[in-house]
Amino acid sequence: MLKKIMVIIVIFAVVAVVYPYKKLAQTGFQFLSVSQVSRASGMGEAFITICDGADAVFYNPAGMVLMRSRLFEVSVNNLQWIADIKYSSIGMVFSPFERRYGVFGMSIMWVDYGVFYGTMVYPSLDGYVETGTFSPRATSIGVAYSKNLTDRFMVGGQIKYVALNIGRTVIPDAISETGLTAKDFVASVTAFDFGTVFRTGIKSLVFGMNIRNFSKEIKFYREGFQLPLTFTMGVSFDLMDLVDSEKRGNNSLLVAVDAVHPRAYPEYVNLGMELKLFGTFSIRAGYKSNQDEYGTAYGFGLEKFGLKFDYSYTPFKNFDGVQRLTLKFSI
Repeated sequence: MLKKIMVIIVIFAVVAVVYPYKKLAQTGFQFLSVSQVSRASGMGEAFITICDGADAVFYNPAGMVLMRSRLFEVSVNNLQWIADIKYSSIGMVFSPFERRYGVFGMSIMWVDYGVFYGTMVYPSLDGYVETGTFSPRATSIGVAYSKNLTDRFMVGGQIKYVALNIGRTVIPDAISETGLTAKDFVASVTAFDFGTVFRTGIKSLVFGMNIRNFSKEIKFYREGFQLPLTFTMGVSFDLMDLVDSEKRGNNSLLVAVDAVHPRAYPEYVNLGMELKLFGTFSIRAGYKSNQDEYGTAYGFGLEKFGLKFDYSYTPFKNFDGVQRLTLKFSI
């Protein structure tokens, strides 16, 4: 079993090293890079080693097997992104037969970009003509699976269909009688996520790795582009493990660090902290390095009787701050 674990780790490392990451700012489908879950965002997205259950389908599918409920869990997320862009997503996990056959999951995400007015250069007094309105939209639908290889090592993967429709527009066409033609700009592709989680056995120390958005090149019209492939390595630890068990009670102080290696821009580090009191109320803070528009984030959460509510706020420099809401239900 140890050999299998080492093989998986080596595969992750090789993919991260040999895959061409230096084509900065040349990826599309950036909606896949926006954090969905409030708890993750409140911790600066330092999340791949602590995500569990339904939240894990958006970050590290290996974490699905760590779901706290016995049978079923669903997470509903909503956020108002910058420029009035609206994100909604649902994550679900199901654990039949007491996890003897692993945990199955599903993710759904859709993005509403609003309504835009189209124009085209034209030899008129204004220099352009209107081509009508269009409403871009994006969708991602995935199915996932996670399983314990040992009591400490978990693996998981997700296959997802992602699509982006940026609307219909009028473009020049030398073959057409009018010299113009209407075209729908739609692109779709199948993408893959892979992840691992390793509990070291040294108190609560956990390591994890994942690769997200692995796919072939796609294009809308002429120029091809890649999805925002991202490789992440992370570590987390509960500082309350250093306190006497009688004094810590039902409290925890999680600290997490993720090193992120994206295709689209230079590497950065995510730092996060979560203080949970009495197993019910959580306070969170996080920081993302090497970012132009935002870096810090804050949040809180409440959980009781199988219900959990999470909120996070991310301030931006030149835009209104982004608020995220998550409602989680489990049985």
